[in-house]
Amino acid sequence: MGQQDYQTKMKAEGLNFYYGAFQALKNIHLEVKERQITSLIGPSGCGKSTFLRTLNRMNDLIPHTRVDGTILLDGQNIYSPEVNAVSLRQRVGMVFQRPNPFPKSIFENVAFGPKVLWTHRPSQLGETVEKSLKGAALWEEVADHLQEDATGLSLGQQQRLCIARVLAIQPEVILMDEPCSALDPQATLRIEELMQELKKDYTIVIVTHNMQQAARASDWVGFFLLGELLEYGATQDVFTNPADARTESYITGRYG
Repeated sequence: MGQQDYQTKMKAEGLNFYYGAFQALKNIHLEVKERQITSLIGPSGCGKSTFLRTLNRMNDLIPHTRVDGTILLDGQNIYSPEVNAVSLRQRVGMVFQRPNPFPKSIFENVAFGPKVLWTHRPSQLGETVEKSLKGAALWEEVADHLQEDATGLSLGQQQRLCIARVLAIQPEVILMDEPCSALDPQATLRIEELMQELKKDYTIVIVTHNMQQAARASDWVGFFLLGELLEYGATQDVFTNPADARTESYITGRYG
């Protein structure tokens, strides 16, 4: 299957975003392909994390913000009044920059979402926790320690636990906001390997400052600069033959 053959899972059309009077995103058009990894790159403050948060309406939680334009999830505008933001965030889960496990047991961390969102029989909850931890490549390391405090895990394990916590709510899309920035190289590689496994079942969008990571781990790349999406395309094309000179300057380290 060629990259052009992948179905569109999410699509931003004419997206503008404002913090008060400041326009952080300007007329963004971007298609997120299903079961592919899309990296968003660009210097600090360019709008890539803001854009990521528009995909599951996390910016709704910030006062004095405004969004124009549309973002479609399977063809439905997620900013329509009839769309429930909590239900949306179940379908479009998020992993944050720093691991943020709850001060609870490993089991309770993963079980938290399913408990809040729907009723499980105890036997089902155990199955969900095990499946989610296996999906995050963490089960073998913690299977005998499920009742221990999650904050005692290493940073890399904590981040995989946070991924398991997202998997437990059965999302369709997983957003990752610089998920490796706090991790050492070995833990970073584990997350990248995990992403390759996860994309068999999930659509992934990742913000990263690491050019090597974007080149290694993603299928598509979007380059943001000063609130604009300057370039978007297949990773190999963007990195080997960028259409915009500013993209080339950024990825070769001469800019930003």
